Amino acid sequence: MPLVVISLGILLLFFLIVFFRLNAFIAFIIVSIAIGIGQGMPLDTLLSSIETGIGNTLGFLVMILGLGAMLGKLVAESGAAQQITNGLIRIFGVKHTKTAVMLTGFIVGIIMFYSVGFVILVPLVFTVASATGLSLIGVGLPMLAALSVTHGFLPPHPAPSALSVMFEADLGKTLLYGVVLAIPSILISGPLLTRFLPKVAAKPLKEFMASRTFKTNELPSLFNSLFTSLLPVILIGLATLMGGVFAKESLIGQLVSFFGNPVIALLVTLLLGTYTLGIARGKNMNQLMKIFREAVSGITMVLLIISGAGALKQILIDSGASEYIGGLLQISSMSPLLIAWIIATLIRFSVGSATVAGLTTAGIVLPLVQTTTVSPELMVLSIGAGSLMLSHVNDSGFWLFKEYFNLSIKETLLTWTVMETSIGVSGLMGVLILNQFV
Repeated sequence: MPLVVISLGILLLFFLIVFFRLNAFIAFIIVSIAIGIGQGMPLDTLLSSIETGIGNTLGFLVMILGLGAMLGKLVAESGAAQQITNGLIRIFGVKHTKTAVMLTGFIVGIIMFYSVGFVILVPLVFTVASATGLSLIGVGLPMLAALSVTHGFLPPHPAPSALSVMFEADLGKTLLYGVVLAIPSILISGPLLTRFLPKVAAKPLKEFMASRTFKTNELPSLFNSLFTSLLPVILIGLATLMGGVFAKESLIGQLVSFFGNPVIALLVTLLLGTYTLGIARGKNMNQLMKIFREAVSGITMVLLIISGAGALKQILIDSGASEYIGGLLQISSMSPLLIAWIIATLIRFSVGSATVAGLTTAGIVLPLVQTTTVSPELMVLSIGAGSLMLSHVNDSGFWLFKEYFNLSIKETLLTWTVMETSIGVSGLMGVLILNQFV
């Protein structure tokens, strides 16, 4: 009976989002209620579970995603993203322009949401391709591969951050493992893959060219731009690496743990960036606070969708459905990491949204993390890889790429979809290899 209820619930979620175009947050709440009733939960307990699921999921993530969005917006509005691109091209030279743009996508993508990073960096890709005479796809896809990998693998992005909370994974380890996996995934799905893709005549539409390009004297220094963008990763990474060196009870150990906490790392970076990228460059507090307000307003729906997934997860746990699923999945001889990747891939193909695919999968496979010895950090990354698979016409990222690069649907399938699928497959291979060592 639980399997039937859960299957019908997931099917209902699919129909509500895909066919009825219902907002994902509303769909998650409806499905949570339906599964709870189907499992025979008392109505007051059902509502309490939904409240608990939303509260437990958002408690930590509101700070992470809020601060991350503000920092990403600041990096864009200050010209730091443009300076990173220009600086890396100067360092690498025209001959290695693709590498420079790809590295820019990775650096900027760490702290900037995918859609924001896309809109900010793609016009720069157009400019670079025009100035160097290189193929637009050859320059653009490696950069977008880097953006996509950071979106799927690395905190503080919504899905990996939310999955880390759900699975009680160490955020620092997830970030470090994610970086280890990201590098080969980007290289395989970016510069290597573009050599074998069919030639398509991509050309930017004029209305998608950058409306605001900073003059050289308006840009912050390259060091300032890079240091501010990467400081959260530096602090979290150092804390994770140094965690085993100093005793947690010691003063140094407590300080390392404190400043390595993702919330504190982002807060410190945001405060530093407010001065170095804002006040020190002539912006006043009213201008900076406006940037922060706009950034936070852009993530409201993301937070609601994540909270809806948290509600579904809690209903599955409190109704006993999660334990039942865990028992069924454990019968399989397949690796839990592979099971999670397959489920995420199927939901991604059906629903389109990588975030929804990742969060829905988390609720289904949570028992595998709780009842097996699988690494919760690797489970986060395996689901992240699956959630990027097979992007097609039901994915907003598909249309974003198609319209900006002025391609047909067939050409988009032959380039964008292949690139996203390559990331998903190479990410899974990396997870399975890393699983042998951690």
